[in-house]
Amino acid sequence: MAAPLTEKDIVIAPDLPDVLVARAPLTGFSGYCRKNPAIAVGAGLLLVMFIMAVFAPLLWTVDPTALAPAKRTRVPSADYWFGSDQLGRDIYSRVVYGARVSLLVGFSVALLASVAGLAIGLVSGMVRQADSLIMRIIDGMMSIPPILLAIALMALTRGSVGNVIIAITIAEIPRVARLVRGVVLTLREQPYVDAAIASGTRTPMLIFRHILPNTMAPMSVQATYICASAMIVEAILSFIGAGIPPSVPSWGNIMAEGRTLWQVKPHIILFPAIFLSITVLAVNLLGDGLRDALDPRMAKRL
Repeated sequence: MAAPLTEKDIVIAPDLPDVLVARAPLTGFSGYCRKNPAIAVGAGLLLVMFIMAVFAPLLWTVDPTALAPAKRTRVPSADYWFGSDQLGRDIYSRVVYGARVSLLVGFSVALLASVAGLAIGLVSGMVRQADSLIMRIIDGMMSIPPILLAIALMALTRGSVGNVIIAITIAEIPRVARLVRGVVLTLREQPYVDAAIASGTRTPMLIFRHILPNTMAPMSVQATYICASAMIVEAILSFIGAGIPPSVPSWGNIMAEGRTLWQVKPHIILFPAIFLSITVLAVNLLGDGLRDALDPRMAKRL
């Protein structure tokens, strides 16, 4: 029989140093920015563009439509930060004021297309009798590239900011409708929806309580991509002369007016193109960040 253990026989292991240092949880605004850098960068750039558009008269600008033939095609200098175009207009002022048009078109199209596409997608996904007819119409619209459909619609109307918004919105609605329909068809087969139906929940309440809230995450991401696409389409329409009238300063119009002098005066096209690229990049970064933050399978856990 073994002898009982005494205190001398018991060996206590020494305390080991901490190898992994405990990290403080990310909280507050700075923590959210560190956890979602794409959202922070994209939203920051968009905020700068929004401030520039709203406070354009206070940013050392002049009348963007003022003509000065004696000072045409000036290169960037202390007097003309971005140079002047072939009519002597200050390109810096035109670029700053042009942000208003691009942001207005982008956000308006994103909002209108999201609302209309959401309604069509919900009806198509929930009403089986209307699904086939609606989807055939959507398929027919999606078979035409958005830019060509927008050009065709603009050919039927006169050029204006409102008509451009309507034309691009009609071209973007099918994307949203098909996305929402797919989400609704998936949600309709979920057990909690079956339980709600079994408990006697009517279809309108079922949509607003169970279906609609679960479509907001993919809809938010899609809206950012539609906003970026709308800005590009607006610039294309203005560049080819089928969009906003030349009298309205927009980035597409500035580039269209400077294309004949591209080889000798590239600054006329360069600066509006840079601002358009930065704005579209900011919207796309915001969309990527929202996708990662709202999708639990892709969320970054820090």
